[in-house]
Amino acid sequence: MAPTDQAKPTSTDKLMTPANIVTLARICLVPVFVVVLISPWPQWLGLPQVADDAKSLIAAGIFILISCTDWLDGYLARSRGEVTDFGKFMDPLADKILVAAALLALIELGSLPSWVALVILAREFIVSGVRMVAASEGVVIAASWYGKFKTVFQMAAIVLFCVKDSYMVGSLNAALSDWLWLLSWGVMIIALVLTVVSMLDYIAKARHLIGFGRKPKGAAADGLGSIPTAEGTAPAEDAAGEPRPLTGAEAASIEPEALDALARRVLGSARRAGVRLGTAESLTGGLVAAALTGVPGSSETVRGGVVSYVNDVKHGVLGVPRETLERHGAVSAETARAMAQGARRDLGADIAVSVTGIAGPGGAEPGKPVGTVWVGLADAEGAEARLHEFPGDRAQVRLLTVRAALERLEEALEGADA
Repeated sequence: MAPTDQAKPTSTDKLMTPANIVTLARICLVPVFVVVLISPWPQWLGLPQVADDAKSLIAAGIFILISCTDWLDGYLARSRGEVTDFGKFMDPLADKILVAAALLALIELGSLPSWVALVILAREFIVSGVRMVAASEGVVIAASWYGKFKTVFQMAAIVLFCVKDSYMVGSLNAALSDWLWLLSWGVMIIALVLTVVSMLDYIAKARHLIGFGRKPKGAAADGLGSIPTAEGTAPAEDAAGEPRPLTGAEAASIEPEALDALARRVLGSARRAGVRLGTAESLTGGLVAAALTGVPGSSETVRGGVVSYVNDVKHGVLGVPRETLERHGAVSAETARAMAQGARRDLGADIAVSVTGIAGPGGAEPGKPVGTVWVGLADAEGAEARLHEFPGDRAQVRLLTVRAALERLEEALEGADA
């Protein structure tokens, strides 16, 4: 468990953090890049010695500088514990503004056909729409390696096209004799393929949200707190408002053998991906960490766990802001996210899962019946939380929470070891 006298993270309610300042600076530099690339600024400044080739190199350098700040603001936000809602909104928006501006500038110069920009921008609109639908259901779709490689190849292709105009008009032989033309288009074609593949990957992951498939196990994607069973989804309470008994499938899913098998799958995926795991638990009192560490060899991937049963520990050890606990309560999405972020930071984990809820038999609040559980997860992309309403008695709610936490880790690790 982390010591209580360590430095606390800066409140995520703060707006002008260093990371957010870098993000805003990146957006402000986009017009500078466009002006340098397409305007006759050497003539404006009386610098006739600056040739078009030199101008393109300067523009490419500015684009590379702006692109590098994307890594910088992410590093500052995570290392300082200042991941804000404003930053999560502005950071991807800044990337889209930069890419869109660069593509439109290259089209204006006649260096790039418009259909390339159409493919890339259409993908961004479609993926943004899928993410909005997922967010409305309390689900976050993790970025895959397709999207990350897509971004790298897009940036590289744009730099190459800034440096060397493509032969939009002219003979094919002249174009094919230029190695930079071939390299530019080769990288751009790879970027376009990854653009389409990453879009299809997002759609496939969200197919259950947009009507193309059944909801995945453990996702609670309907936002109503129902949990999946072998027959579909079932409400957590019966018609009389009493917690319903577990179905046979639910009871089987929390048997020691089933939880052990699930924990082994999680650890196997984490080991193959080289990912370190951490936990932050309230109502389960360490059961999630116990399930993971009960597997031989778990020390290779499990960094540790924090049992934050009371609010003082949530705040003092995990750094959950007092304002969050007072405004939203211990059983909330905001607290679950902050717990996961604190565990990831304090334990030095790559991915951390958190659980907070009401196991019963008492403790119910208006709008938060017994069985209400939030499962949070934090990774390099940020943090999110999902709502569950579990049936059964106190012991069963706790074990169902363990299962949900392990399933959330398994989902987050999908594709990471590919």
